[in-house]
Amino acid sequence: MVQLFDTHVHLNVEQFDEDKEAVIDRAREAGVTMMNVVGFDRDTIKGAIDLAEMYPFIYATVGWHPVDAVDMAPEDLDWIESLAAHPKVVAVGETGLDYHWDKSPADIQKDVFRKQIALAKNVNLPLVIHGRESQEDIAVIMEEEGLGSAGGIMHCYSGDLETAKRFLALGFHLSFGGPVTFKNAQMPKDVAKEVPLDRLLIETDCPFLAPHPYRGKRNEPAYVVKVAEKLAELHGLTYEQLTDVTMNNAKQLFNID
Repeated sequence: MVQLFDTHVHLNVEQFDEDKEAVIDRAREAGVTMMNVVGFDRDTIKGAIDLAEMYPFIYATVGWHPVDAVDMAPEDLDWIESLAAHPKVVAVGETGLDYHWDKSPADIQKDVFRKQIALAKNVNLPLVIHGRESQEDIAVIMEEEGLGSAGGIMHCYSGDLETAKRFLALGFHLSFGGPVTFKNAQMPKDVAKEVPLDRLLIETDCPFLAPHPYRGKRNEPAYVVKVAEKLAELHGLTYEQLTDVTMNNAKQLFNID
């Protein structure tokens, strides 16, 4: 039986308030047997934990998004650290840097990012990193700070191949989502082809970045099938081989039996 692990979903946001159960049912029907719900602020962290406690096949990641770095208080960091002990919490994040939006100044983003790197090392959990128009600065910070022994993910990776090699050298997994299926997006395809199979992950980042042919619509976990199909094609694998590889990679990284 084909089994997929969508390693980055946001079922904890308002876009799924009306039909969350139906979305989860469609994912299961499509072969998505595991999902990681990522929290990124106070409300969504709580939502991620709630979903992980409700469904045996859903796990949670807890952290603070760089866009909202300016809103993070010291007690929020303490709270995230306490949640790391939860049996369904598998990673810290999503953290990182985002220079597309100007809500949080870059120096504050970098400070919050470094604090969450230290936290992930302290609790021995993988780090989930968001990067937008900031890959070079993320690479420099990670080369300075180092990745903890639990590893990490460059989620929905959008950088070039040279930067990808720097992240691979640091021990990261690279995760690909909808953009790898876009007809006019050659760079993610070129990068994905070069990622070693044991470092490859799949995701939707739903409700954002729906893959072709759903581009422009609300994304949902069932659509991770399209990402897996494209990566299988790029690596010259069968769909079943690709799903096996990415499932095993995710379970190993997230320390799930």
